[in-house]
Formats: sequence, structure tokens, C-alpha cells
Amino acid sequence: MQSIKEKIQSVANSQDLEKLKVEVVGKKGILTLAFADLKNLNGEAKQSRAKELNLFKQDFEALFEAKKGEIRTLELAQKLQEENIDVSLFVGQRRGKEHYVNLMIEKIIDYFIALNFELCEGGLVEDDFHNFEALNIPKFHPARDMQDTFYTQDGKLLRTHTSPVQIHVMKKKTPPLKIIAPGAVFRRDYDLTHSPMFHQVEGLVVDSYGKVGFSHLKLILEDFLKYIFGDIVVRFRSSFFPFTEPSAEVDISCVFCKGDGCRVCSHTGWLEVLGCGIVNHAVFESVGYKDVSGYAFGLGVERFAMLYYGINDLRSFFEADLRVIG
Repeated sequence: MQSIKEKIQSVANSQDLEKLKVEVVGKKGILTLAFADLKNLNGEAKQSRAKELNLFKQDFEALFEAKKGEIRTLELAQKLQEENIDVSLFVGQRRGKEHYVNLMIEKIIDYFIALNFELCEGGLVEDDFHNFEALNIPKFHPARDMQDTFYTQDGKLLRTHTSPVQIHVMKKKTPPLKIIAPGAVFRRDYDLTHSPMFHQVEGLVVDSYGKVGFSHLKLILEDFLKYIFGDIVVRFRSSFFPFTEPSAEVDISCVFCKGDGCRVCSHTGWLEVLGCGIVNHAVFESVGYKDVSGYAFGLGVERFAMLYYGINDLRSFFEADLRVIG
């Protein structure tokens, strides 16, 4: 036992310690063979030898575990020392950059602030009235199926669009109004072109009845889209939204193929970029407005950023892609 104890104390690493263990208690180890020889003994000699071997085994296991812990501590300290990083070292002038989504939001805001739009923001958690009912989306309305919503246990929800900001503002202020509402929104969806959290910017203009109409909406959106994407063609297609009537989807000529047709635009030459329309009178009724007219529009910031910066996977905005977030 003394020689085994001396060997354990002299071991310097985990590999050698495991080899010693095999040498002692392995299939052909010293202790294993000694136990096998017990069959050749009888009576008190066998009992005495068995007791001696069991004590030896207990002592060996205790010494082995103690040495194993000691070596593990030393090896961990050595590894930490080898992998130590001096965070104070100067490694160059590489700087981080602002996220593409934030850059696009700022670019959009700059345009509308220059036209005297007021920047308004709201909470991420809303109630059913502000997120749906006040926007002419009553319970069981099929439009709710388009917005797979995150609900909380107390009946609240994570807003599915930034339109609730419009309702809050109209309930507090009287016309005329010109607001822009950027912010994060949430829907239960995730793939190449959808994310459970993304960003929208919505605009609302309200004035006395007859002072604003679709021609004003069309003019400002055409100018805005050319401000973002440059030399493009803009078209309006009839559509449906519960909170606007009439409603339209807005397309631009493909920024990649210049309208000739490519994989990005599904060979149509057009890219859908936002929705808009004249505010439905039911929305004004829900906030107590009378004798007014207005228009609204909404866009997805990530959609704009993907087109503007040439990014083909929406998930790049939220994952560790250093080309986007580095």
C-alpha cells in the first residue's frame, strides 16, 4: 500500500492518474488479481486476507478521489491562465455600428419630422379595445386571424401593430393631427420573412372634414418612397383594412431588377412595401371625433431595411450575424 500511496502522490495529471487506477483496480489490476486469489485460501486466512484487501481498497479509493480533486483544481487554474484575456489591451480601432433597423427608423422619422409630423410612442402591452375594437376589428372579425396575437393571463396582449398609438393620441388631442408612430410589435410567426417581434412605423393625419383626402395621401407616400429608394415607380392597388376605407396596398418597382423581373420580386417587377387608406368613420366614432377626415399608413421597418441594405433573411436582424449587427 505504501508504494501505491507514493505513486498517487507523484502523479501530476489526470491521464496518469487514470492509468494508475487501471493498474490497481482494472480487470488485470493488482487488487483485482488479489481478490481472485482468495479462492485459494480457507478459513481464518481467507477472512483475514479479505479484510486486508477491503481496507486497502477503501484507502486507495479515498486517496484517488483526493488526488483527482487536487489535479482537477490545478488543471482548471492552468486552463484559466492559458485562456485569460486582458480586456485592457488595445486591439485596434474597430468600432461597432448602429443596427440597420435603427438606421432605417431614424431615416423614416427624419422625413416625416421635416413635414411637421409629431413623433408619438406607446406601450408594448395593450388591451383589446385599443388594439382591435377601436380600429373597427370587433371580436370574431376575420382580420384578427391575420394577426396571431400573444395574450397575457390578465386579458392584456402584446400589441400587434402600432395603430393603438393613434387611438391613444386621438382620445387625448383634438384635430388637426399629424403624427408618426414607430415601435416594436409582436405576432406569433417566425420564418425567412416573418419574426415574432418586428418594427412598424404608422402615420396618421386628421383634419376638418374635406381638408385631407386620398390625393394628399398619394402625394406624400410617393415622395416618401422615392426619398427612401431613389428612382423607382410607385403604384397603388385596391385592398382592404378594417380601419381604412378606401384602402390600398402600395408597391414599388423592384429595386434589384429595376422592374424587369427577378427572384426577389417573383418575376413581377413589383415589391409590396406598405398599406394605407382613408380612416374609416368607425374609428373616428370610437374616439368621439365628428366632422373630420383623415388618412393613415403603415409599413414594416425590417421590410424596408431588407430592401434598402440588400438583406435576404429577416432573421439576420435578430441573430448573431456580424455583417448586420457588428
